[in-house]
Amino acid sequence: MAVEARIQMPNVTGTAAQGYWPAFWMLGAPFRGNYTNWPSVGEMDIMENVNGVNTVWATLHCGTSPGGPCNVPTGLGGSTTCPGAPCQSAFHVYRIEWDRRGASEQLRWSVDGVVYHIVNQGDVDATTWANATGHGFFIILNVAIGGSWPGRPSGLTKSGIPMLVDYVSVYKSI
Repeated sequence: MAVEARIQMPNVTGTAAQGYWPAFWMLGAPFRGNYTNWPSVGEMDIMENVNGVNTVWATLHCGTSPGGPCNVPTGLGGSTTCPGAPCQSAFHVYRIEWDRRGASEQLRWSVDGVVYHIVNQGDVDATTWANATGHGFFIILNVAIGGSWPGRPSGLTKSGIPMLVDYVSVYKSI
C-alpha cells in the first residue's frame, strides 16, 4: 500500500514562520472514540515541517509513552531536505509505502521519489508492530500554529499562509 500527496508547504520562512507546523500524517483507526490508546495504535507522520525550514521529517510512533520501543515522543524518525526547490517554495510529492510482500513488513518514506527513511518490522517487537499496524488508518492534513515542537509564534510570525494540496492518493499495491 502507498499513501502520497503533492503538497506545497506554507510559503513562509525565517522569523515570519516561527510556530508553523504543517503535517500530512495517518493515525490508527482504533484511536477514534478512545483517545487514550496513543501511541500504541500507531501514528505514521508522512511529512512534518516546523518553522519554515527546508527539512521534512518522517516518523513512526508506536508502543508506549514515554519511551517504549518507538522512543515516544521522538518516535522512529528520519529527515531530509526537499530535493530541487525548497519545501516552502514548490510542490513536492510526500509518500509512505507500506510493503507487506515479504516475510518482514517495511515502511518507506520518500520525497519526490527519493527514499530517505525506512522502518522495518523487526525494529520493534511483534506485538508492538501488530498493535501499530494491524488495522486501518485515517489520513490527516493540517497546519498547526505553535506547539511543543515548533514553539510559540512570535510577534513577527506572519499569519494565514496556507499549505497547498494538489492531490492525495491511496494505492492498494506498490
